[in-house]
Amino acid sequence: MAERVQQPPAKRLCCRPGYSTTCRQGQRAGGTVCGGSGSGQGGSSKTQSPESLLDIAARKVAEKWPFQRVEERFERIPEPVQRRIVYWSFPRSEREICMYSSFNTGGEESASSGENVDETRLPFRRGIALLESGCVDNVLQVGFHLSGTVTEPATTSEPEMVCSVAISFDRCKITSVTCGCGNKDIFYCAHVVALSLYRVRRPEQVKLHLPISETLFQMNRDQLQKFVQYLITVHHTEVLPTAQKLADEILSQNSEINQVHGAPDPTAGASVDDENCWHLDEEQVQEQVKLFLSQGGYHGSGKQLNLLFSKVREMLKMRDSNGARMLTLITEQFMADPRLALWRQQGTTMTDKYRQLWDELGALWMCIVLNPHCKPEQKAAWLRQLKKWNSVDVCPLEDGNHGNELPNLTNALPQGAHGNQDLGTRPHRTVFTRAIEACDLHWQDSHLQHIINDDLYTNYCYHDNTENSLFDSRGWPLWHEHVPTACARVDALRSHGYPREALRLAIAIINTLRRQQQKQLELFRNHKKDLLHKGVTSITNLEGWVGHPLDPIGTLFSTLMETGRGYEDSSQGGFLDFSASTMSSSKHSELHLFPSTRRFLEEGESYLALAVETALMGLGQQRIMPNGLYAQEKVCRNEEHLIAKLQEVDLDDTLVKIFRKQAVFLLEGGPYSGLGELIYRESVPMHTYAKYLFTCLLPHDAELAYKIALRAMRLPVLESSAPSGDMSRPHHIVSVVPNRYPRWFTLSHIESQQCELASTMLTAAKGDARKLETVLESIQKNIHSSSHIFKLAQDAFKIATLMDSLPDITLLKVSLELGLQVMRMTLSTLNWRRREMVRWLVTCATEVGVYALDSIMQSWFTLFTPTEATSIVATTVMSNSTIVRLHLDCHQQENLASSARTLALQCAMKDPQNCALSALTLCEKDHIAFETAYQIVLDAATTGMSYTQLFTIARYMEHRGYPMRAYKLATLAMVHLNLSYNQDTHPAINDVLWACALSHSLGKNELAAIIPLVVKSVKCATVLSDILRRCTLTTPGMVALHSRRNSGKLMSLDKAPLRQLLDATIGAYINTTHSRLTHISPRHYSEFIEFLSKARETLKKRRKKWS
Repeated sequence: MAERVQQPPAKRLCCRPGYSTTCRQGQRAGGTVCGGSGSGQGGSSKTQSPESLLDIAARKVAEKWPFQRVEERFERIPEPVQRRIVYWSFPRSEREICMYSSFNTGGEESASSGENVDETRLPFRRGIALLESGCVDNVLQVGFHLSGTVTEPATTSEPEMVCSVAISFDRCKITSVTCGCGNKDIFYCAHVVALSLYRVRRPEQVKLHLPISETLFQMNRDQLQKFVQYLITVHHTEVLPTAQKLADEILSQNSEINQVHGAPDPTAGASVDDENCWHLDEEQVQEQVKLFLSQGGYHGSGKQLNLLFSKVREMLKMRDSNGARMLTLITEQFMADPRLALWRQQGTTMTDKYRQLWDELGALWMCIVLNPHCKPEQKAAWLRQLKKWNSVDVCPLEDGNHGNELPNLTNALPQGAHGNQDLGTRPHRTVFTRAIEACDLHWQDSHLQHIINDDLYTNYCYHDNTENSLFDSRGWPLWHEHVPTACARVDALRSHGYPREALRLAIAIINTLRRQQQKQLELFRNHKKDLLHKGVTSITNLEGWVGHPLDPIGTLFSTLMETGRGYEDSSQGGFLDFSASTMSSSKHSELHLFPSTRRFLEEGESYLALAVETALMGLGQQRIMPNGLYAQEKVCRNEEHLIAKLQEVDLDDTLVKIFRKQAVFLLEGGPYSGLGELIYRESVPMHTYAKYLFTCLLPHDAELAYKIALRAMRLPVLESSAPSGDMSRPHHIVSVVPNRYPRWFTLSHIESQQCELASTMLTAAKGDARKLETVLESIQKNIHSSSHIFKLAQDAFKIATLMDSLPDITLLKVSLELGLQVMRMTLSTLNWRRREMVRWLVTCATEVGVYALDSIMQSWFTLFTPTEATSIVATTVMSNSTIVRLHLDCHQQENLASSARTLALQCAMKDPQNCALSALTLCEKDHIAFETAYQIVLDAATTGMSYTQLFTIARYMEHRGYPMRAYKLATLAMVHLNLSYNQDTHPAINDVLWACALSHSLGKNELAAIIPLVVKSVKCATVLSDILRRCTLTTPGMVALHSRRNSGKLMSLDKAPLRQLLDATIGAYINTTHSRLTHISPRHYSEFIEFLSKARETLKKRRKKWS
């Protein structure tokens, strides 16, 4: 707790006899040891003598009555009786002290926190250590007040510290604590724990005094004066100002202190009006929650808030009224969170973790208002508070973002007050709406009382076989109620410490679900032909049980699993009396497994088996996908969480039978099953669930496993059309009409789960050609994502080519077929993984064999783009690594190469710009094919090819030893080129210089032919001058004559073709100079001077020509 050094105010006034008719007569107050008379507390007495009647009576009075009522009821209370009442008023159990002194008090809570907490650092454990090490001293009990000192041993960083601790208590509850350590926390510090446990474990060592007012009543005037003066002397620095102030007020006749009878006594116990509850520091609760919320998702604040919620549940389970009180404080801080208004203003959604905290908040309020022993005035107060919060604009909605148009919580019951509201006018539902609706529920139904209270409640003569019959054919009780509501009752019973009652109701609900499932199966079988003929797609429940805000299936599953494992503490079990305004609870010594409740289980059935069957029923329910991102994510999350719990269960023969039974219903249940023959287009897919069933059933019934998995592969929401609903249907089936494209925010996750299911089937079907073919057909029919099909193809390839076994050729063919489908799907769409897909397909085809490679090359136009076919497919096929991998002979190599060349030529004709060079490369070893490819280039050069592509191919031709063909292509490229006067850094300049050099090397005629093209295409003076300079350095045609010396004459500048080039160069310099002078600036001077120097060199050549 937030320990405060100041003493709490006294709870009530005590006075001398004569001041009030209700005051007791004073008796002499002396000091005795707590265990001085009667038996020891909590069985601490070492004797075997029976407990005295005085102790029995005093203990009951101390538990139930405030001490003021005892004083008012009896005119005189003997001192021994007072002592025993005071003695028994201190708490006798350590469990509550532990609960109020640490977050982690049990395995369930520790596990939920997901952390390995050092228990030695918890206040409760530290308190025990201080007690056992003898650090508690000066323990004194005066009336209902316990005090003492606790010494904190010195550490390396802290000196020894002595803490003064004071505890007030009433009716076996600690009502206030103070400690001098100064620590501020929600729960008790270790020093309070140490003193409390000292009193619980060693009551005989605690000196007990009656309330201090009893002692004062026995003093005369002199004694009182001496008492006060000594007290002031000992504590004069602390109490002297207060003592003087009180003395002044008492001496004043008209002071307020003289207007009331008696005086406060902090040791006299509680008054009649005081609420009897454990001490809870409300201020610290609010501060801590506010701090956690302000930290957002940092520093583990979410885990701390979840631990607070767990503490509320722990309090409820202990039937501690502080549970509701603490939850109210938490909720107020949640509602005051400034982020709510900010998110609403910005139109953004809260984080997923924060949203889950709100869900838990709403669920806890459901448990609070469904408390089976709460008083009507308590429920009315909670309802007012919930409605107040619900009316706030920023109150979060139940489904996250959208209004939830679901049936009212109570409309399945006659007692519901909102059952017939129109869905269209229903307001948005907040996280508190269900708790508000639950306030209309009650526990007075006689059938419900019998189910909860009586293990022997049966009716074997009951023959009502109607839909809402109270008993089944075996005479076992049924409970017909909106399933989430009924399960909310179970959760409330568990939460408030009634595990036996929760178990009885859970079994009745599950037996009801079983009966309904059987009747639904019979109903569909009777109407199957008609429904299938009309193609009706319907659902039977607008809100699914898995992913529901109240988590009904999770509640039933947990109730049964905890019971089956002996988890519940039987000491909390008690029979309930719902007919009265309060419930009576008595301790029982039943076994943890509650064997009497087993009468409602089948022969040989266990709670574990019933829990598993319940989970399978809930997971297999056909249900509509809810609106909103959060609601859809919650469906996926809850389904995966429940399946994870199921995976912890080891299957035996009994459970396998249950799996078979539920699998048959899934396949034959029609609109009631998520795996029925016809399902509604927007039903929640069953991929994750089916994968779990497939894995479990495969070793025991492979055919059934494959039927389940293949049926679950459907994803109708992605189909282009879906059958429409039909109004002529059985009255039990609710049809859903909306014909819109749904907003499935979790579609990518759903498709990935569909892919995982398919991958699991492929793995299991390895070696079985028939099953592999069936799975392949299902994949091709139902999976619409190319990336997921590609993943499946890769998975199949890996499985088929495992290192420790020979390749599975059938599975390899499946992999190839999936890869071909991916190629067809992505051929006309953009996909950043396309090149990876193409390379992988060639690898896969190589593993399958040479005929597969030949096949993909024959049909390349349906699989690849021309660029992919030439640059990747054909190139890889003709590589040495492929030939070595396939172990091909010469004849096979030639056939494969012929197919590759044919592919290359076809691609070059279709896309010469991108494929011509690859085609020439691939056809090098075949003269006819090479000539054909060259001719394709020439035909495309005048129309569709750019100068860059032509220059590239021309350089390739020169490299291969075809200079004249290179020259031809270079002249064609020059026709497409255009360099302006200022493009002196253009990337094509190198190509122009290379082309001129090539022409110069071939001879004067070739150079003369290309210079006019250069003059026409190039306007840049520096480029022209560079070409002119190079042409004057050597004699044309001599470079090609490698064996002769260059003894020819240089070309003259005053004759063609260089004269034309020189004139063009000078003209370009003149034009460029005029242009630059128009826009010149100081920062361009140096560059311009360099340019003029180059122009000067060219002009010199002209003057030499004139001279």
